[in-house]
Amino acid sequence: MPWAEVLSLLAMLAGGALWFDSFQSREAGMRAVRAACAAEDLLLLDDTVALASLRPGRDDEGRLRLRRVYRFEFSDTGNNRRDGQVTLLGSELVTLHLPHSNRSRLRSVDTADTVDDKQNRPFPRLPS
Repeated sequence: MPWAEVLSLLAMLAGGALWFDSFQSREAGMRAVRAACAAEDLLLLDDTVALASLRPGRDDEGRLRLRRVYRFEFSDTGNNRRDGQVTLLGSELVTLHLPHSNRSRLRSVDTADTVDDKQNRPFPRLPS
């Protein structure tokens, strides 16, 4: 087998591995965005995320990973579009940014609990 064919085959395998890894990361980002929108009672528009940035990065253990930033749109009233973004390092969630909405169902209470105003029951605490 000539070297050109071997190199072509290796390049195709590397491209396939990158595509598969990107697919898994996108699905992890979609799960995080759906969960955040459901927790905040927001509507995820177009039900998808779009890749905005792809670059190398290192995780906490120093391993080289691909850092992907996905953008998405959501609505808090049903009449508007707001931009959000989710950042993943490999398939691990790093940040999820949802700008504050005009209406908020959350309010602070002296006991530091968060309460649903409509049903007067505590929301589950989100990890910080």
